[in-house]
Amino acid sequence: MSTATKPNHIGRKIGRIRELRGMKQEALAMELGISQQSVSLMEQSETIEEDKLENVAKVLGVTREAIENFSEELAINYFNTFNDNSFSNSQGTFHPNNCTFNPLDKLVEAYEENKKLYERLLAAEKEKISYLEKLLDKK
Repeated sequence: MSTATKPNHIGRKIGRIRELRGMKQEALAMELGISQQSVSLMEQSETIEEDKLENVAKVLGVTREAIENFSEELAINYFNTFNDNSFSNSQGTFHPNNCTFNPLDKLVEAYEENKKLYERLLAAEKEKISYLEKLLDKK
């Protein structure tokens, strides 16, 4: 019984990296200057020309080697090594999921800034109207 090795399917790797980057086939196609159908065919291909692979890597923001060596299992293991307890608030350290500000305060601040801006614009328009009325009165 022989053990068949899994082929290094570059197209599938490109598709998976594209998905992980949150990019649609249409967006990749547009960046590469090709059709969406061409991207679909490329992602179905086991091999890709080196210069085309370089262009794809550049658009995806990775190296050619990253695409060639991409492994779903390694990616999953990489993300599983992050432990939420390493950012525990009980130890006085920053926890990325906790807000360090009150969102409602930020909303009120934005409202106040917009209100001030509106009032300044309104005053400027009133000045313009007043100036134009004076010009009309002189005629």
